[in-house]
Amino acid sequence: MKVYEAINNVTAALAKTGISKDRRNSQGSGYMFRGIDDVYGALAPLLAAHGLCILPRVISREVKEQTSRSGGLLFYTVLLVEFDFVAKEDWSKHTVCTIGEAMDSGDKSTNKAMSAAYKYACFLAFCIPTEGDNDADASTHAVQSDESVILNVIAGLEGAGTLAEAQDIYVKGVGRFKESPEALVRIREAKDAAKARLQKVAA
Repeated sequence: MKVYEAINNVTAALAKTGISKDRRNSQGSGYMFRGIDDVYGALAPLLAAHGLCILPRVISREVKEQTSRSGGLLFYTVLLVEFDFVAKEDWSKHTVCTIGEAMDSGDKSTNKAMSAAYKYACFLAFCIPTEGDNDADASTHAVQSDESVILNVIAGLEGAGTLAEAQDIYVKGVGRFKESPEALVRIREAKDAAKARLQKVAA
């Protein structure tokens, strides 16, 4: 099976050249890291030279919504990915399975999670050091605690100026905590109080 010879050859080449940490995290503790482009740039010529292909296959995907400390929406994505390391010479293969996790406020959390999964599959297969390299594309997000989110929902209901506004805040709050009975009770109580207050004002 030539795949193991190819993996060993790439590992040997990387042991001589390495992949330098030329990027710095600008939102967290400022640690140095290797970006996905650095990994691609270092690996592409070695994979081509030693006849090795790395082919991804997503096994599962899970996306959750989180709230940032500033109140914005974040998408937290977890991917379970298998990577087939295939030797060109005899088509023999070895599969490496890794998990990629990432957060993003837009539409790139899946892309970032995929990049993280690829990087760590290669780090594991080719024995590339990872100290301080815990990035998801060099971004750090601060997530609100559930209690903070509940208090924000309640405060929003208390400050709502119309029944429609209160209903909108309530629906979003219930959607976030639909599996937490205690949180739902508190939000519903705040909604009922807001409804009574607004109906009294309207009368």
